[in-house]
Amino acid sequence: MLISFEGIDGCGKSTQIELLKESLKANGLTVHIFREPGGTEISERVRSLLLHDTDEMNPVTELLLFSAARSQLISEKVIPLLEKNEIVILDRFYDSTTAYQGYGRKSVPLKEIKLLNSIASHNRVPDITFYLRIDSGTAAQRTQSSSKDRMERAGNQFFEKVASGFDKISKQEDRFITIDATKASDEIHKVIIEAVKAHL
Repeated sequence: MLISFEGIDGCGKSTQIELLKESLKANGLTVHIFREPGGTEISERVRSLLLHDTDEMNPVTELLLFSAARSQLISEKVIPLLEKNEIVILDRFYDSTTAYQGYGRKSVPLKEIKLLNSIASHNRVPDITFYLRIDSGTAAQRTQSSSKDRMERAGNQFFEKVASGFDKISKQEDRFITIDATKASDEIHKVIIEAVKAHL
């Protein structure tokens, strides 16, 4: 099973991914978690380039680098694990590319991003995508005390566009389960674990 978590920074993805992992492991299931970009030596190098090594980057370059990191992760790690019927959880997947580089950066037309996403993901589609929905203002308050990477420094107007993009994607994809990320953590986890168990 392939599960992805989406939402703007500050929505609580990391917390919910950890809770889900512990619940599934407690039931004797093997779970693998990968972050995007990252998860392999090549992908982690690309991550450093994207988020930490430079402040200046053309939007198309950014789009292609995120996609390159994804291709390596999916081919090297995710596909072999899925072929063994193990559970893979992704902290971001190609919906983030559509939201950030498509709606946020407007790097290239959305139809071109859709094609690139299909190529970079090796045609893998999540069984479930949990979208932790939160407005950009609340998210900014949650993250104001933390150090920010290049993407996180993009500004409120950018994140408003990204949040709007996620909202649009969530209405187009049946695999999306939208959850109010301002609810209590245990409430959110209950919704998530019930949805996952229904797919097992």
